[in-house]
Amino acid sequence: MSNIPIHLLKDRTDFGLHLKYFKKGDPVEVDPRVLEAHRDDHYIFFVIEQGSGSLMIDFNEVHLSGGMLYYILPTQVHQRIRNEHTDGWFIGVDTSLIPPQCRNVFEGQLFLQQPYTFNDTQLRQCKSLLTLLYEKYNEDDTDPFYATTIHALLKSFLTIAAGCYNGYTGTNLKVSRPAQLTSQFKNLLVTELRSNKSPADYASMLNVSEAYLSEALKKITGFPVSYWIQQEVTMEAKRLLYYSQLTVKEIAHTLGYTDHSYFSRLFRKVTGTSAIAFREQYRK
Repeated sequence: MSNIPIHLLKDRTDFGLHLKYFKKGDPVEVDPRVLEAHRDDHYIFFVIEQGSGSLMIDFNEVHLSGGMLYYILPTQVHQRIRNEHTDGWFIGVDTSLIPPQCRNVFEGQLFLQQPYTFNDTQLRQCKSLLTLLYEKYNEDDTDPFYATTIHALLKSFLTIAAGCYNGYTGTNLKVSRPAQLTSQFKNLLVTELRSNKSPADYASMLNVSEAYLSEALKKITGFPVSYWIQQEVTMEAKRLLYYSQLTVKEIAHTLGYTDHSYFSRLFRKVTGTSAIAFREQYRK
């Protein structure tokens, strides 16, 4: 699976959000890097207003039509949506901007997530919210409240989407043992991260060997246990950098690191930027 490319959100935006509206008749994407099977390091949401389209995800073809909501999880293998005959929205979101309770819904599925069909009221509300978000997204980003406004509107969309999927099953496909174990590990990681960063300990809590857990994760996501621990550490650090007034040293200690210099090096290694630079960029 190592030959499957992974697309980084930071290559498109340094703001943690990539938002666009697409319409029938728009130019068709011809970039082979987008057309081929790939992974993304971020969430992708689609809101289809009219028409129909489809995409391949984890070897399953998913059909979308007007009035539907769908999302793709980070590292799920997929090909671009065939949307030449659709009107709708594309929303790419850095995982650190997804509220934890929403992640529990999106990542807690034991089966391949299915499209959710809005009722008329939900679709109208979602379209209005995304239109407002799009207008604000394209305004002057020198406004001191720009980031706060964008992230507040984005959070509203994400909680609406999670509310739609909470308890929703649709017509699901049978889950494999590696997929089930991956879901269980990710849920456990969210609750145990600050006190435990040992792959062996997570394997023990899941009653499997460390080698089997890592093999399962690599089969489903393309990455081992250690990768996901590092990703979750930096996601939580990003939240604290944006939402709190804690210093980088205090954030390191909060996340269980006694050596804040090591934490700072880890953050830069994973994100490609320093913790201070990240805070300044997202708060500008």
